[in-house]
This record gives sequence, C-alpha cells and structure tokens, in this order.
Amino acid sequence: MKKLGLIVNPVAGMGGSVGLKGTDGLADQARALGAVPRSAQRTRRALQQLEPLRQDLEIWTAPGNMGETLLKEMGWRYRVLPATGSRADDKKECSATKTTGEDTRRAARELADQPVDLLLFAGGDGTARDICEAVGESVIAVGIPAGVKIHSPVYAVSPDQAGELARRFLRDELIRTKTAEVLDIDEDAYRQGRVSTRLYGYLKVPDDARLMQNRKSGSVLSEEAAQKAIALRMVDDMVPEVMYLVGPGSTTRPVMEALSLPGTLLGVDIVCNKQLVAADVSEKQILEQIAGRESRILITPIGGQGYLFGRGNQQLSPRVIRQAGIHHLLVMATLQKIQSLTGRPFLVDTGDPALDRQLSGYVRVQTGYRESVMYRVTA
Repeated sequence: MKKLGLIVNPVAGMGGSVGLKGTDGLADQARALGAVPRSAQRTRRALQQLEPLRQDLEIWTAPGNMGETLLKEMGWRYRVLPATGSRADDKKECSATKTTGEDTRRAARELADQPVDLLLFAGGDGTARDICEAVGESVIAVGIPAGVKIHSPVYAVSPDQAGELARRFLRDELIRTKTAEVLDIDEDAYRQGRVSTRLYGYLKVPDDARLMQNRKSGSVLSEEAAQKAIALRMVDDMVPEVMYLVGPGSTTRPVMEALSLPGTLLGVDIVCNKQLVAADVSEKQILEQIAGRESRILITPIGGQGYLFGRGNQQLSPRVIRQAGIHHLLVMATLQKIQSLTGRPFLVDTGDPALDRQLSGYVRVQTGYRESVMYRVTA
C-alpha cells in the first residue's frame, strides 16, 4: 500500500479575484473584500483522479481545512498527522482557515518523517516556499496549482493533471524524478507594478514534461523572472579575485541587482569579489583594470538580432576579448530570446575578422539556474 501526504493551504488564491495580486498576509483583507476559498475545490479535482487507487492508498493529512475536511467529505480513508492535529486546538484553527506558513511547514516535516511516497500540496508559490523550507529535496512532491502567483515549475499544469501525475507515480508508471526551482515574487513590489523574483530552493518532482508546468506547456517564468534565475546562477558561480566584465542589456542587469550593486543598463561594469570595481567603463579603463588579472566577460545577445559583440558593447573590444580570453565568455540568454532568433545563429562583428573566426563555432548559453544549451556562433 502506497502512502500519500496531503497538505492544503486553505487561503491560497483568495487574493486573486479581489485584485490583491496575492494572499500572503492578506487573507483577512481578502475575505473582507468578498473572496472565498478556492484551494479545496481544486484539490478535490486532483483527488478525483486518484479514485482508482482508493483501496490501495494510505493518506496522511493535516487537520481541518488543511486536508482532513475535504477527505472526509469525499469519503477517503485518512489519518491526521499527530503533532499537527493535536496542536490545532480541537481543529478550530484549521477549520476556520486561520492557518499560517508555519502550519504548512510543520505538516510537511511530519509527512517527511512518516515517510510518504509522495507529497501532494495545494497552494501557490508561497506554499511551495514553505514546503521547500521544511523538507527541501527529501521528499518527492507535486503541487496542485491553487494560488494567485504560480511561477515555480513544481506545480502541475492543472489540478486534474496533478492528480493524474500523482496516480501514475504511485502506480510506478512514472519513476523518473528531477529537481525543480521554487520561485516567488515580492508581493508588495508586485502590487506596485514591479516584478522581483527570487529563487528559494528546489523540490524533487516527478519528471513528466506533459503534466508538470514547464516551458513546454506554457512559460513557467516571465522573461524577467527567467533573467533573474540566470543571474542567480552567474552570481553563485563567481570566483574570488576574478574580474567580471558585466556587459550591457536587460538580461545582464539582474546580475548587478542580485549583487545589490548599482548597474549600468547600456554600459559595462566591472565586479570583483561581488563588489563594484568600476561602473560604465571605457575600453581603456577595462584594459587598465584587468591588466595582469584573470577576467570573465558576461554578455547577452541582442534580442531579435543575435549579436554578441559589435552592437552596443564596443567597449568589449578585440583587445579586451583577447586579454580576457575567448574561453572566458559567459553568455546569458533566456529561452524566449533564443527562440526569437528562429534558428539563426548568434553573430559576432568585433571589427577583427581573425577574432570573429576564432569566436565562431558553438558556445554554452546559460538559460536558467540549472539549464544551459549549446548554440551556434558565426561571423
């Protein structure tokens, strides 16, 4: 008999219909504006896909509206997590939907201790963050999309497909797993029209590109969120004492933002030991700064055109490129930007034909935190 864990965030998604752009910390305000809970109904759709396993499944869940109430209504056999259930003060807290992130984290830790074969949880990016913080990659999880903001590719495409995915996994029809990013945005900034996305960690999920929310079934990340994920990888990989030349562009700018440094959108900045060395530098200033120093060049192709060098970044001259080394180029591009080229290669036009030929071939392009592709470069 397989063991399934179930956690429902009863307030997830309430802020969307009333224009709050999220529910984190605003559940009471959402209710006052007329919002009604929606996560239980979406979880019901997922559980309906598990009906063929009803006699062969042991379900552990949190009390009240965090899972127990719905399972009872649907006639499922279940067990309430002991510590979480005893804490709920006769379940009044959970049944009144007065839950917090700590309730989710506590339930997730208990489920990991069981252990369960699969953790099914309903919510949004905030819920995924709580699950990630509590158990990390120690359990295999599937998210039922029920929140306002769902950037993280730990969620299935729909509640029905979350249930289908869980059924296939529990039947051992799907055995491969992968790690997927847990992302969340700053809701306060989002309400002011700014998208500030951060990577919080990873969850282990079943590997099914058809059922899991990912780029093949609709973009998981907005362009800006994808840029931030790439930037986080670049920052994490920075080597001490190495000079990094951060080229112009909206794709490279998040590198400076991730470092909490002022950046020059249309110029080149120099960073070393994650500190700003010089901003908006010229070719001469670059050559002076990197003389005798190991250096790397962070660049991004121009969207729609594909130029890596020779358009808008002439400060990164042939002399600079050679001094840094042609094998020390770090290319950043979102998949959307690459797709905009419709198969055309990246271009180089440094003004030095010999260098252009050296740069031609294939280059590795960072397209996500743990994702990269090889792409052709030509003069």
